[in-house]
Amino acid sequence: MKIIVTGGKGWIGSHIVDLLIKSEHEVIVIDNESTQGHKQFYRNDKASYFPFDIRNKKEIAPLFKNVDYVFHLAAQSRIMATMNNPYAAAETNIMGSINVLECSLEAGVKKVMYSSTSAAYDGIQDKPPYREDMYEYCQNPYAVSKLAGEKFFTLYEDLYGLKSVIFRYFNVYGQRAPLLGSSVPVIHRFIEQRKKNEPITIVGDGSMTRDFIHVYDIAEANLLAMESNVSHEIINIGFGKDYSLKQVAKMISDDIIYIEPVRKFEAGRIFADISKAKKLLGWVPKIDVKDYIKLELSRM
Repeated sequence: MKIIVTGGKGWIGSHIVDLLIKSEHEVIVIDNESTQGHKQFYRNDKASYFPFDIRNKKEIAPLFKNVDYVFHLAAQSRIMATMNNPYAAAETNIMGSINVLECSLEAGVKKVMYSSTSAAYDGIQDKPPYREDMYEYCQNPYAVSKLAGEKFFTLYEDLYGLKSVIFRYFNVYGQRAPLLGSSVPVIHRFIEQRKKNEPITIVGDGSMTRDFIHVYDIAEANLLAMESNVSHEIINIGFGKDYSLKQVAKMISDDIIYIEPVRKFEAGRIFADISKAKKLLGWVPKIDVKDYIKLELSRM
């Protein structure tokens, strides 16, 4: 089959590309390399790459001809960047997503998989585990723009019959994670500090918990969604279990310092209800963060 992956040079997108190529699909990647979290971008030599911007519908539309499926991951995903420039978040994450939807609809695409975020959940009032039917409350322009994208994907299925599956990812980690700027995931920041023989720095007292999900497991969920009859669904992708930041830090080093108070509106405990993913997709996460950390430390 012929498949488009927007943001296919990025962290999660590149792993989806690899799985698609492994399954012998024809893969087209749309990625303008605008993210600032990577020193270099990953390429699979068997995919076709186009450095186009999803905000430019005229430019990307011809690539959708005869495409069967689309995985939409291209986004302005750095939270602090969106705080400083909400316009960029709206242009890319809302208008860019509408362009992808329009191109998919016009080309007769069978289904689109949309990568969203667990930041759509309240995080303060709701008690975990978070379910897909819980109240939505966004605390930054990134979350607002991604949730708006969700609404458009649902709307296009309701109005025009364009099938879609919406994924809400929890705390992602794993190979090819961004290691530059403010977008470094906490696990990778801790590991990098250990590599440099620096103390691990934790915001707050370390009691906050997060649900850590490996990028391979996310990629697998995306392919299962493509191959299934599932559509018109929002699906959590997490491990379904939480670890405190202190627990994670202690898996890496005993040299820990606490640098500042917990940030305002920072949720104390976060983890996903993943029963929907298990039921609809037959998906079960395979990699526990403890095992990943052990493997990474063994390579030092």
